[in-house]
Amino acid sequence: MRMILIAGGWSTERAVSLSGATGISAALTRLGHEVRFLDPAFDFAEIIPLAKEADFAFLNLHGSPGEDGLIQALLEEADCPYQGAGPKASFLALNKAATKAVYAKNGLRTPNWQLFAHIPGEKHTLKLPRPLFVKPNAGGSSVGMSRVDEGEDFEAALQKVYVLGEAALVESCVSGGCELTCAVLGEAALPPIMIRPRPGTVFFDYANKYDKDGAEEICPAPVDAALTAEVQAMSLAAHKALGIAGYSRSDFMIDAKGTPFILETNTLPGMTATSLLPRAAAVVGLDFDALVAELVRLGLETHPRKGGA
Repeated sequence: MRMILIAGGWSTERAVSLSGATGISAALTRLGHEVRFLDPAFDFAEIIPLAKEADFAFLNLHGSPGEDGLIQALLEEADCPYQGAGPKASFLALNKAATKAVYAKNGLRTPNWQLFAHIPGEKHTLKLPRPLFVKPNAGGSSVGMSRVDEGEDFEAALQKVYVLGEAALVESCVSGGCELTCAVLGEAALPPIMIRPRPGTVFFDYANKYDKDGAEEICPAPVDAALTAEVQAMSLAAHKALGIAGYSRSDFMIDAKGTPFILETNTLPGMTATSLLPRAAAVVGLDFDALVAELVRLGLETHPRKGGA
């Protein structure tokens, strides 16, 4: 098929997007497809014309544009199939506050939270106890994220987010347990992965995610069957509640009693050599090329060309 591979963009996660695109391009080529690279930061006006000529668009964008549904909307305007969530689900899932509102509506347990929008001259009242986390409301890869243990550090954490032009999602800390992540592929949840940040770090930050000596990631997660089943069920429930198609990955914190709390759901999970989705897929027998092929198959099934073959 004639493929366009859309990656790059202008979010704070541009480098991660481009890194993943290298491996995806190689996999698509090995699978026999003709691949043309397209970067919205430089080729935005070409998205619709090139998509109208293509058989499929493979997205590897993180943040906005891409995870916000904008590129998906343009592809639908061009009647071009693509993989993953549609515009509405993408928009909801990228916005952490909106995601948590959907979780609450569907009975999914999530840490207590507040949204702090930057309004000059106005001051919000913090209602959550410390420790807590402060993160960009529509960002990923832990860019701009801080853990706050002392009161005097809270304002600095907010400013770290505001300088990125974001609202801040403030979230209660879930302590005493571990961190898990669980992907959904098609209609099934993959084995959860346990994440152990490297010694000397307090959470799964950018370096833990992408450095070669980053966090230890264990798949399947060494937890009991009941917790595995609950995390998988919550991942599937979040996937369906948000209206996501094809694949997603949800992140969890487990408290000291073994109770899982869902944090967020990613509609375009990372696809670098160190990313979590390919690792979980490998455990169930899908190597990287097979995973890419399955994502293309699911995309053609979910977003078929309305004008015909």
